[in-house]
Amino acid sequence: MQPLAEQLRLPSSYGSPSRILDWAVVEQRLIDSLHYWLATVRRDGPPHVVPVDGMWLDGGCYFGGDPATVHIRNLRRDGRATLHLEDGESAVIVEGTAEWLTPSKSVAQRLVAASKAKYGYSDSAAGYLAGVWRLQPIKALAWTTLYVDATRFLFDAAD
Repeated sequence: MQPLAEQLRLPSSYGSPSRILDWAVVEQRLIDSLHYWLATVRRDGPPHVVPVDGMWLDGGCYFGGDPATVHIRNLRRDGRATLHLEDGESAVIVEGTAEWLTPSKSVAQRLVAASKAKYGYSDSAAGYLAGVWRLQPIKALAWTTLYVDATRFLFDAAD
């Protein structure tokens, strides 16, 4: 899935970006990241933010969590979520909707391989086949230097 890329307009005091980032480079950072900050919406409205492990695969982030955790309880009620890489200077921020799904056997096996490569361990394919959360991006913001290349990526909801 190739998103539409456009220059992010910033307040004039922040500078005027003149370059647009390549989605493939930004997506590789999502793939390579060991940890993500996940923001979900609490029942009464405020955000809840928590670090999570996960795998960026096929244009979305797969992750889990105990059903009793705040972020999973929030997602069961309201799937809106934002994912942020740990780097605040060279940011990648993904806004989207998270849903609980049962992946195909092929995707489950790829998740096992990705987890082993990234973390050195993994659930079995059966663990993923029992269900996993997946964040589908709607919009992403990214930059390596804010005032040089701040870029907005828009994803087609039909993809």
